[in-house]
Amino acid sequence: MTENEHQYPAPPAYSPYAHFEEQAPVAAPGHRAERKRPVRLLAACALVAALVGGGSAALVGELTNGKHGTSRSTPVQNASTKGTGVSAVAGAVSPSIVEIKAATSSGQSTGSGVIITGDGEVITNNHVVAGADTVQVTLSDGSTRTAKVVGTDPDKDLALLKVQGAKGLKAAALGDSGKIKVGDQVVAIGSPEGLTGTVTSGIVSALNRDVTVSKEQGRAQQERGVPQWPFEFGGNQYNGDTGSSKTTYKAIQTDASLNPGNSGGALIDMNGEIVGINSAMKPAGSGSGASDSAGSIGLGFAIPVNTVKADLAKLRAGGSGS
Repeated sequence: MTENEHQYPAPPAYSPYAHFEEQAPVAAPGHRAERKRPVRLLAACALVAALVGGGSAALVGELTNGKHGTSRSTPVQNASTKGTGVSAVAGAVSPSIVEIKAATSSGQSTGSGVIITGDGEVITNNHVVAGADTVQVTLSDGSTRTAKVVGTDPDKDLALLKVQGAKGLKAAALGDSGKIKVGDQVVAIGSPEGLTGTVTSGIVSALNRDVTVSKEQGRAQQERGVPQWPFEFGGNQYNGDTGSSKTTYKAIQTDASLNPGNSGGALIDMNGEIVGINSAMKPAGSGSGASDSAGSIGLGFAIPVNTVKADLAKLRAGGSGS
């Protein structure tokens, strides 16, 4: 370098974030110059957003998978806002629903049941197993087991079965039928016409409906090989004659589609909890004294689960047998 040449500072290194950077003031000798880098702030914001997003995903995972550190059933109604609530309920509860085939001296009765304990206690309707010589249940995995009738309560149209040799079954959560309201969405699962694991949905149409059923054995009317149980509602008889020995209970009315074979199956709220045991339905075209199996018209009835819970001790002790 000659004496006439001037010494200039080297040009700054190229930075791809130069347009995000502010010019740093010239530092005094002996002090380090600090540059403000908003890009670091942007990266930090992106990291926070990722953490928030991950936290939201984890929360949704807790709601849908029940991983929240307690043994209580997890509500599934918020699993999605895109109409998949019914599928979430069906996926959670279907493993707890069984098909029941009861052989009697007059033929075979087909219905449904709800597993309430892991060792194989099953709640169903009395009319499904009334007078049965043998009872077979089909689990959601397709396997068939023999079941024993532990107790019956014809006055409430309830029966308790015990699946022989069962362990580790998925028990349904029993809810509180006293909390349901007219208009609440519900899901029904059962085996209508022998179609195991059928899922339908609807709403609670009314509460405390007086439904009358027969307590006598062998009053089921055979339709397409599947018995329809006679019942009375609103002063009329449906699905045949209920006979002289009958009982009346307060029922939940629903427009969820029920058909022959749904009896004893589950009526479920959107928390995935059982709120009723399906027990009766009016088929299309049926009138007073008529029997018709043309299908559901959305007039079904279920025994409130609070009635079931109050009756469990009695059923486990053998029931009334009346």
